[in-house]
Amino acid sequence: MSKEDAPMPLSTPAPRPIINVLVVEDSPVARELLVHILNADPGMRVVCTVSDGDEAVAAVARCRPDIVAMDANMPKMNGFEATRLIMESNPVPIVIITASSNIGEVEVSFRALQAGALTLMQKPQGIGHPDHEAQVKNLIKTMKLMAEVKVVRRWPRRREEEAVGQARELPAPVTPGNIQIVAIGASTGGPPVVQAILSGLPKNFPVAVLVVQHMASGFIEGFTEWLRRTTALHVKVAADGDEILPGRVYIAPDNAQMKANGRGRLACTGDAPENGLRPSVSCLFRSVAEVFGKNAAGVLLTGMGKDGAEALKLMKDKGALTIAQNEESSIVFGMPGEAVRLGAAQYVLPPGEITAMLAELGNAKG
Repeated sequence: MSKEDAPMPLSTPAPRPIINVLVVEDSPVARELLVHILNADPGMRVVCTVSDGDEAVAAVARCRPDIVAMDANMPKMNGFEATRLIMESNPVPIVIITASSNIGEVEVSFRALQAGALTLMQKPQGIGHPDHEAQVKNLIKTMKLMAEVKVVRRWPRRREEEAVGQARELPAPVTPGNIQIVAIGASTGGPPVVQAILSGLPKNFPVAVLVVQHMASGFIEGFTEWLRRTTALHVKVAADGDEILPGRVYIAPDNAQMKANGRGRLACTGDAPENGLRPSVSCLFRSVAEVFGKNAAGVLLTGMGKDGAEALKLMKDKGALTIAQNEESSIVFGMPGEAVRLGAAQYVLPPGEITAMLAELGNAKG
C-alpha cells in the first residue's frame, strides 16, 4: 500500500478540561458528601472547601475555581451576602445548594439568585437514600452546564432595577388589543427576572398573570412567598380549578402541568411532561393560545433548552403579543434564543422594557 493509499488516522476530540469547584458548606457532614460526589466524577475536581461565606469570598480570589457550590444559610455570612461580594469582586458561576425548604430560609436563596447566583438546587440525600442517585446525576449535570455560563461583574451599590435594564420609550405594541392574560415562562436565571418584572407592575395591574418557572422540587412555595414580599401584586401557587382573576399572579405548582381552560379557570394536572418538564412552558402557552387567542401576551425568559419556543410561535400565529428576553440580559439564551430563531417573538427586550410594555398594556386596558 502506498503512502497515498494509506488511511488517514482518525482524530480524537480534545479532552474537556477538568472543572475546578469550590465547595462552601458549614456542615462537615454535608460538605464531605458534596466533595465525595463531585470528586467521583472524572470531569470535576474540588480544589477548595470552606465553611462560611466570608471564607468563600477570600477562597474565590485565592483558588480561582471555575464554579462555586454554595450553601445558602451559614453563620457569619450567608449565601446571599457572599454571592453579592463575589459577583462584585471576582465573578464566577455560583450554584446555591440548600437542604432547607423553610420559607424564611429559602428567601436567602432567592436573594442570592438576585445577586447573581445562577440556579438553586436541593442538597442530595445521603448514600442509600432511594433518591440519591437521581439527585447526584442532576447535580453533576447542572454543575457542568453552569460552569460554562459566562458571568459578568455586578457593580457595588447598583440599583436593582438597573441590573435588569432600564426601560426606554417603546413603540406601540403590534397587538394593542384587549389583553386579558399574560403568560410568562422562565428557567435558568429566571427567578430574579420574574421578580423584577412583577415588581415593576402596579398594584392595580388589571390583567391575570400565569407563570411557569422551572425549579427544583420543593422551592415553589418559597419562591411564591418571596414574590409576595417583594411585589405589590397578589401572588399564589395555582391550584386546580382556580378562577383566573384580573390582577392576580398564579405560579405553576410542583410536578403539575398548568393550563387555562375555556371556562375561565386553571387546570393543574398530572399530564405527561413536555420537553422532559412538568410544569412545562409549552403546555401553558399552548393552552393560552387556544383559549385567549389575540387577547393574550406571552413572555419567554432566560433558560436552557427550548421549552415554550414553538408554543410562543403558536401564540403569535393566533394573534397574541409575543416577547422574548434579549441575549444580553439572559443568563442562558436557550429558550428565548430558540423563540427568536423560529420568528416567534414580535419583540426581543431586556426585562425593564418587558415590564414597561406590560404596564402600558395594562394602562391601555384600564
